[in-house]
Amino acid sequence: MDEKRFPTSLPEFQRLFPDDAACAAYLESLRWPDGFVCEHCGVKGDPYRFDTRSSVVLRCRACGKNTSLTAGTVMEKTHQPLSTWFWAAYLLTTQTPGMSALQFQRQLGMVRYATAHGVLHKLRAGMVRPERDPIGGEYPVEIDECLIGGATRGKGRGVHHMTRVVGAIEVRARKDGEERAAKWKDSHEGGIPVKKLVYAGRLRLRVIPAKDAKSLTAFIKDDVATGSLIRTDGLPGYKDLKALGYRHHALALNGDPDKAEAHLPMIHLVFSNLKTWLLGTHHGRIEPKHLQAYLNEYMFRFNRRFYPMTAFHSILGVACRVPAPTYAQLYSGEWTHPGLAKAA
Repeated sequence: MDEKRFPTSLPEFQRLFPDDAACAAYLESLRWPDGFVCEHCGVKGDPYRFDTRSSVVLRCRACGKNTSLTAGTVMEKTHQPLSTWFWAAYLLTTQTPGMSALQFQRQLGMVRYATAHGVLHKLRAGMVRPERDPIGGEYPVEIDECLIGGATRGKGRGVHHMTRVVGAIEVRARKDGEERAAKWKDSHEGGIPVKKLVYAGRLRLRVIPAKDAKSLTAFIKDDVATGSLIRTDGLPGYKDLKALGYRHHALALNGDPDKAEAHLPMIHLVFSNLKTWLLGTHHGRIEPKHLQAYLNEYMFRFNRRFYPMTAFHSILGVACRVPAPTYAQLYSGEWTHPGLAKAA
């Protein structure tokens, strides 16, 4: 499907994907853009398509072996029609606030909540590219931590079930920065707000067990390019960044909101919007073992916010290279964060 023809409305989406056969044809084009290649014998050619069997099964004319379109994807061994998965992907990626499993269940008329929950979680597994590039490089990166969750009543002061999350975001200069500076210089005393001259680039989020050096540096080494300029607060857990090859600018904030706004404005805005989304769409009722899955969804949508319609193509394309979590992995949370799942 040409990006120019991508459906911009629900009626247009229904016209392009009216049934499972149309969905299967699109999925086949994603998996084999240059034509079907048998995974058993390696022969390229038009496969045999069954009229009486599921449209997801293709048979090689050379060796006679079958290949499933959903094998090795998040849709593998599914009992749901392909059209249901396509509707789920479309709704999940084009609705700005996303969708809860309950909303999705109602929209598609699913009988069981658990089915809707499973489909959405499996699509979230397809939102993470294992080979994704680290962020930063030529762009400065802001890094900070926050707590997600709520206080626990009746268990004493300071006791909570909050989950710690670390985030990193690129800070990119706007191409029209000089024009914006000229526009705002007369209306702001003491300088032009930084937010008027920059915008947020790519985002990374991860659940961590503690804000110690081991957890923080592991996240940074995995997700931020070596040599990047990193801005953080004065937390001791960041003290080894220079030794690891990063340019590190740390500032002790001491709880001062003005310092925080000036030094780490982007990541604090991300955390604020993240908490609002979790509370508004999901009512804040997310178990710690499943939180990383929701962070993956938030990152996926955030990093594609300038191209919301292409996110549908991306989620299905990524899903073709990500195997489905097993039932046990899905409901234990192990597929998103093994350490946290085992500790929970």
